[in-house]
Amino acid sequence: MGFYASRPARLVSQLLGDLGVVVWAVVWALLGVVVDATVSRLAGPVRDTAGTAQKLSGNLSDAAGTAAQVPGLGDRLRQPFDAASGSLGELVATANRQADSIERLAALLGWLVFLIPVTVVLAFWLPRRIRFFRRARAAQAFLDSTADLDLFALRALALQPLPVLAQISDDPVAAWRRGDRTVINALAAVELDRNGLRLPPELATPA
Repeated sequence: MGFYASRPARLVSQLLGDLGVVVWAVVWALLGVVVDATVSRLAGPVRDTAGTAQKLSGNLSDAAGTAAQVPGLGDRLRQPFDAASGSLGELVATANRQADSIERLAALLGWLVFLIPVTVVLAFWLPRRIRFFRRARAAQAFLDSTADLDLFALRALALQPLPVLAQISDDPVAAWRRGDRTVINALAAVELDRNGLRLPPELATPA
């Protein structure tokens, strides 16, 4: 038994439901990518500031090296340039850390935008699909003789709503007791339909 029902109506319903879940996941995945990209753009100006400061720090370092060549005054002349270059280096490091934080936040927000709505839907959809698969597989394992149809008929008598039973027979219990194959097959068919299965033609023929 596969993951889908053999009855057309149930099969179409399952396919539409599964397609809806896939579309839902794809839509939120795209929105997550958009959120990630949008928030990540905020890191751009910070990176630009860090780049500019890095270049300026390099220029000041070069100026400090040039000032150091002045005889007698070199050490004093280079001190302001070294101090400014050091301050800019700290600014570069801080800006890069901020940009990294923004990008990590963007990735986190993107994943949350995707995971939260998709997880909520999967929490309802996946258990139902798993229950159907297990129930249908177990039911299929019993479908190999007319005696098994009696079992499904009995389950129908116990589980199906009274209006459904009334449509099959005025007294379905008595019909089941006397072995009325027409009623038994009809009851079994209703129960099998609940599990997404069809009544096998070879078992539907009255014995």
